[in-house]
Amino acid sequence: MKVGFVGLGIMGESMCENIVKKSGKEVWVFDISTKAVEKLVKLGAKAASSNKEIAEKCDVIISMVPKSEHVKAVYSEFLKVLTPGKLLIDMSTIDPSTSRELSKQVKEKQCLMIDAPVVKSKPAAIAGELGIYVGGDKEAFERSKGILSCMGKNIIYMGENGTGLVMKICHNMLVSQIQNGVNETVTLAGKSGLNFDDVITAISYGGGQNFYLDGKKDAIKNHDFATAFSVENMNKDINIAVSLAQELKIDLPGAKNVQKVYSKAMEAGYGKEDFSATIKVVE
Repeated sequence: MKVGFVGLGIMGESMCENIVKKSGKEVWVFDISTKAVEKLVKLGAKAASSNKEIAEKCDVIISMVPKSEHVKAVYSEFLKVLTPGKLLIDMSTIDPSTSRELSKQVKEKQCLMIDAPVVKSKPAAIAGELGIYVGGDKEAFERSKGILSCMGKNIIYMGENGTGLVMKICHNMLVSQIQNGVNETVTLAGKSGLNFDDVITAISYGGGQNFYLDGKKDAIKNHDFATAFSVENMNKDINIAVSLAQELKIDLPGAKNVQKVYSKAMEAGYGKEDFSATIKVVE
């Protein structure tokens, strides 16, 4: 079996590296970054010349690109050359409706597609300990487990096509609101004259302790916003969440507030920084 991987960005590069190292499969890679491709080739992968070649050569085809428009562009090339029986795994975080529509087009080619977005950030991608939310045909999910387990430690099947993405958007909406709560809390505490380290310790004694603060306290304290997960990526996700809520006629004021914070962060030029940089907006 041959595995193809398209999209060797911050997350995709490490995810693909784990497939190369752990799967025992022949792995083909393609990305606009020749540097990323060269790194994977040195580890044993084979370089493809295009998305089309990946779809032609490989039995399992994985994509990990930034936005809905990128997935559409990649799949427009895949769909031209797909032959029956192939499994497509899109691990990008995109609009669920876009993914559902693409899954229908893939099915028309007598192939299967699942959405399998990931949670956690770069360190977990390196360690092969991502969380993975899967939506799609149950048979396709069963077929995907061996490959997904190279990249993730916690893999959960959510239901039909698009449900993995809905869960990812719900998850990141929650993270963004926890994050904004942290931002507002440490800003208020700091302006009131409290010592940052004491504040963090005090929070750990109560119900306010949370995974985000535990992992990002040093970054917040030192204003070290080296990117593990970018402002622009979370901005994309919270916008999808608000749009989904509007489609379902649900009012989510907390999500809308975070959307405003991220909009200001983007306007301030923080898009490429780690998403913890939103503390600068609140401050």
